[in-house]
Amino acid sequence: MRSAPPVERGAPEGVGGAVRGGPRVRRGLSRLRGGAAHVTASRPCGGAAVTPWLYLGPALVVLGGLLVYPVYQLGLISFFEYTQAQVSGGEPTSFRGLGNYAELFGDGQFWQVLLATVVFAAACVVSTLAVGCALAVLLTRVRAVPRLALMLAALGAWATPAITGSTVWLLLFDPDFGPVNRVLGLGDHSWTYGRYSAFLLVLLEVVWCSFPFVMVTVYAGIRSVPSEVLEAAALDGASQWRIWRSVLAPMLRPILVVVTIQSIIWDFKVFTQIYVMTGGGGIAGQNLVLNVYAYQKAFASSRYSLGSAIGVVMLVILLAITLVYLRLLRRQGEEL
Repeated sequence: MRSAPPVERGAPEGVGGAVRGGPRVRRGLSRLRGGAAHVTASRPCGGAAVTPWLYLGPALVVLGGLLVYPVYQLGLISFFEYTQAQVSGGEPTSFRGLGNYAELFGDGQFWQVLLATVVFAAACVVSTLAVGCALAVLLTRVRAVPRLALMLAALGAWATPAITGSTVWLLLFDPDFGPVNRVLGLGDHSWTYGRYSAFLLVLLEVVWCSFPFVMVTVYAGIRSVPSEVLEAAALDGASQWRIWRSVLAPMLRPILVVVTIQSIIWDFKVFTQIYVMTGGGGIAGQNLVLNVYAYQKAFASSRYSLGSAIGVVMLVILLAITLVYLRLLRRQGEEL
């Protein structure tokens, strides 16, 4: 009777080892001198390296056309003298270099509007995050029917166009027919007459149409947190605020980073609410923000190059805020 051939001692079997009756195949598995095995990744070469770029190519072309080219045109116009005279062909376009920026930075009104924009955007971001996070926690505490009603109401506010929401809020706070003044007993008090009351009214509308994004996103993040963690914190006697501060907020930090950056960008660019609710910037421009200020310079005054310079300044400020915020988070060891 023929016996089977002896198996060589030490020869690995399976992947990367000897295969009975077949050639020896090595697929990225090697053995070090100490006996520890490690996997070596094979690099794509030739057509494999080009394939991802072929798939990304159409998207990059669309993004370049829709984002990069308008920003390039915005920056280009800001270096020229470009007014209604140049648009109509009455005068040739002339290069001004940094003249528009020098004129802008030498304008005292620009710094006042910039300060008002930063303070107003910061108040909107803090209020939106506070309301959105509080309601997200509330959604996890109520039953199905109230949760569904709250979700539908929030999504309705989110889906309402900004100009429609602004008009509704104006009617609610109307000095003659608004129900708010009647309930509060304020008589014919005009909320849009004073600077701070007008900013407060716009802030309420901005928070009303912005908090649903924060609420839905944070609520989805809370639902992904293991229930055992929350139960353990509750058994240790932690209050709801302590659970949020010490358990939920650290675990939801990547989500909070996203919603914070989104809120900063959105609230820094508020235009419709200010323009509709204060009539284009309030009495004597007391409620101007940078977006409305740029619109007035570019279209009301027909100084398109100066309006472009304001747009470039806004772009730089938003990029700087976002990069500084991300850098601070990376210093704290957060993965983005």
